[in-house]
Amino acid sequence: MDNDSFGDGAGQARPPRDTGAPDFKKSAKAPARTVQLVAGDFLLTVNPVDGSEIEPCPPGQLPTRPGRHSEADRSERQRAAQPPVPAGPPAPRLPLLERGDERERLVRLLSHGRSVRLTGPAGSGRSALLDIVAENCANLAPDGVVRLSGHNRTPTELLHELFAAVHSAPLYRPDRAALLEHVKDIGAIVVLDDLEFGGAALGELLDAAPECAFLVAATPDVAAPAADSHLEEVFLAGLGRSASLELLQRTVERPLTEDESNWAGDLWFESEGLPLRFVQAGALLRQCDSLRTDPETLDDYTPFDGVQEVEVPLPTLGEGAAPAALLASRLSESARETLRFAVALGGEVPHQAHLPALVGDTHADAALGELMSCGLLSPVGTRYRLAAGVTAQLTEKGYADEAAAHAHTAAQHYTWWAGHPSVTPERAVAEADAVLAALGMLVPGLEAGHPSAAVLLARSAAPAFAAGLHWSAWERALRAGSEAARIAGEVAEEAYFHHELGVLALCTGNLDRARAELETSIGMRGALSDKRGTVAGRRALALVEDRSGGPVVAARTPAGEEIPAARSEQSASPAPVLALGRGIGPGPGAGGAQKEDGEAATLLAPPSGGGAKPIRRLAVFGGARRNLVAAGAGALLAAVLGTVVTLGATSDQQDPPSNKVRNGQSANEDDGNDGLDADVPADGSTNSPGGGPSDDPKKPDPVTPGASSSTGDASTPGGRPSSNASTPGGRPSTSGRPPTPTKSSTTKPTSPPSSSSPTPTPTTTPPTSSPPPSSSPPPAGGGEGSSASAPMTGSAAPSDSGDAPVI
Repeated sequence: MDNDSFGDGAGQARPPRDTGAPDFKKSAKAPARTVQLVAGDFLLTVNPVDGSEIEPCPPGQLPTRPGRHSEADRSERQRAAQPPVPAGPPAPRLPLLERGDERERLVRLLSHGRSVRLTGPAGSGRSALLDIVAENCANLAPDGVVRLSGHNRTPTELLHELFAAVHSAPLYRPDRAALLEHVKDIGAIVVLDDLEFGGAALGELLDAAPECAFLVAATPDVAAPAADSHLEEVFLAGLGRSASLELLQRTVERPLTEDESNWAGDLWFESEGLPLRFVQAGALLRQCDSLRTDPETLDDYTPFDGVQEVEVPLPTLGEGAAPAALLASRLSESARETLRFAVALGGEVPHQAHLPALVGDTHADAALGELMSCGLLSPVGTRYRLAAGVTAQLTEKGYADEAAAHAHTAAQHYTWWAGHPSVTPERAVAEADAVLAALGMLVPGLEAGHPSAAVLLARSAAPAFAAGLHWSAWERALRAGSEAARIAGEVAEEAYFHHELGVLALCTGNLDRARAELETSIGMRGALSDKRGTVAGRRALALVEDRSGGPVVAARTPAGEEIPAARSEQSASPAPVLALGRGIGPGPGAGGAQKEDGEAATLLAPPSGGGAKPIRRLAVFGGARRNLVAAGAGALLAAVLGTVVTLGATSDQQDPPSNKVRNGQSANEDDGNDGLDADVPADGSTNSPGGGPSDDPKKPDPVTPGASSSTGDASTPGGRPSSNASTPGGRPSTSGRPPTPTKSSTTKPTSPPSSSSPTPTPTTTPPTSSPPPSSSPPPAGGGEGSSASAPMTGSAAPSDSGDAPVI
């Protein structure tokens, strides 16, 4: 029955099959994979498109105290932490020769809670000894045995890995304080191989976990621990002659000939009995055995006794001391190509699942077994690396001639793989060292296309490292990507890397670095008109400012420009109280609120006065507690100043002294009164409309209606200082307007109190000449030639008597 006519009998015709495309409809591009995790008290959303977003973690999403893994979970995690078993026939398990005394001593010290440092040269069998000791100490500690790798690890990263190995806390990375609190309660035997630091850093690691017994293995070139670290030292030397020959015989799986024994004796003297050399020497002898049999003489009817052997000489002593090139020449092409990739990646061997795609052979995963059987690889954590000395030996034989091309191929493969939705962050973290090695080869940008390939790889791998909580790899990928983007001229990608570095620095508590990286990213994205990225950067930067206790970023217009500060040239009374990010008080301008250090201010008390224009209000950004305290202090200060000014002004108005001299008058002793009498300006003075001096000092000037009674600091109806007021010191005005007459010293001012400074006491001798009139605004300092002094916050206008209140 035709499926197209099933049901109602009116089936639709199928679309034509595209021979070059699958028969299913192509789906749209997969959405970006975002991961949300808790870092300290931050909620971090890893966004590989616009940049990670960070915010304070809501109280409901903060993780509770994490529980511990069960014994079954610990066993499963330890099994997953072992390097993968190579494909092909299993290699024979070699015995641990002449290590019984060291093994018993290590187990005894660890059982008593003592920490030990095992020191031995590369190839001395440290990892094999650690495996045996870890099996013997499995039931000594309540939290079991924790295996860690110190290769490319810092003390902080090792503490985080120790926390994750014992506690069940997915998608949670505690801050420094919480990490130390959790780690100090762990009771486990910590077996740490390939340690790369010593001294104070090692002491910091040991002190952070006082309930753990550490067994650390390092080479002699690593710095020694501090004197107060209380570490027991155990040195691992090479094997003896007899043990070395026994190991070689077990590797070859047959008895040695006399010539082979003599050759092995010379090799023991040269290598000082390192077990790795005899494992590689056994691989050379096995290859010689396979080459002695001529495959052309074998057929289906030839008996075994009739097999002809090919004469193959023993390797020389030099070939036995550096056997990597000779061993590689007798392996398959896939194995040799794998070695080329490993040399290009600085000794890192890609996982066997990646080898078919990299090498181009579907059976290339079997190459890992070939290399392991020859002793060219050594396990490091969850992966394999080239054994000690192999990288230098292969580089000398030309395996690094095309290292840049192999690194470029590996980068392209890892870019596709790390960004695939099926790849979990844990799998990406397991390949972190190989990915970072590929980045390190491409970042110098010696060939065209390499920087752009490094940018793509960093963009793909960095979010996976962040989600996998391997933050040291995250930082290294970001810095390599930033440098590659700078070389390639990709500004948008460089801005992304700077944003991620700022978020990472904020998570780790480095606020200065976070501010610098985020400001750089915001500037780049602003130039590119990247609104979404700019918003994400500003949010992160606002969080940095809030954590640093300083002012938050000033508000910006939609175009990205800062909002200007409020400016006002009018005098205001009473003076407004300003709430600034770093202080309380008005700006230095004439009565207006000014912005200090680029921060926005808010007028808490609007200016009073009928003629003054309202001053604009600015938004308050931030919410720091000290702003509230400063605002209260400013309000209290303004109230006190207002009270003092009011009391002083009231006192002057009730009891005006009779012996005060006002501006624009001269002292006269011929009046017959007690003391000096203040005369009104003469007709011929510069205060009169005529501008000439008067011969009659008793003749008053005509009264101007509507003029202010304050002669020391006359103001216009709008509160703006007038240019026709007399200058301090008795200097007459040159504006051409008649001066304001004074009827009595007790007359109240008709304009609101001004915020200007009190008028200084004038001199009794008028000047002989006056400055020419000027249309420019007077200086704020009240110096010579100015019509009004600089305003003072909280002060009132001087009274007619000339008294100035003392504050």
